[in-house]
Amino acid sequence: MVSIHAVLFDLDGVLIDSEPIWQRIRRDFAERLGGAWTDEIQQRMMGARTAEWSTALSELVGGKVSPESAAEQVIAALAEAYRREPPVIPGAADAVRALAREFRLGLVSGSPAVLIRLVLHELDLAGCFEVAMSADDVQRGKPHPDPYLELARRMAVAPTLCAAAEDSGNGIRSAATAGAHVIAIPRGDHRPDAETLRLAKAVLPSIKELTPELVRRMA
Repeated sequence: MVSIHAVLFDLDGVLIDSEPIWQRIRRDFAERLGGAWTDEIQQRMMGARTAEWSTALSELVGGKVSPESAAEQVIAALAEAYRREPPVIPGAADAVRALAREFRLGLVSGSPAVLIRLVLHELDLAGCFEVAMSADDVQRGKPHPDPYLELARRMAVAPTLCAAAEDSGNGIRSAATAGAHVIAIPRGDHRPDAETLRLAKAVLPSIKELTPELVRRMA
């Protein structure tokens, strides 16, 4: 029997309830410039790298702003919102601290590194993670396996010895394709479909259920 050596986390939708904030800020940005950030685009861009969603946003508004400018403005608005009231999911910080006492932890998110650092600082969780990285650091974001493969490489652990907590379809497919044991914690309006959820070894109703005991049983 293979034991789990590390637990890997997504950020948005797993530790913080940020997807509604991302959607509101990008929708408002697009509308101000005559575009429409739809639910379909939001679903497709969950877990996407900054270069991907900012390019989509720039194209939506007919190139009135560059992808770089779109990214800068959206990220600044998100940082302001997080500082004002970090949207932590109830039970998330406690779950991370409990797991950190028994397992090595890593984090990879489609969010840019500046937001990852801000959130972990605000939640006082930075010391729990051995590596916390952005999918901006790899060539292909979620749903490709690259983000989880790179996180595992930086932690010097085989992906097959890792559990991965994810909420979105893109994230679940990314972690599963990398070879990790996926723990799905779907929530909100953009839940993965049944076929995607079947890739997970466990599907939880809440991160409060993500305990060291559950991870040990996954081995």
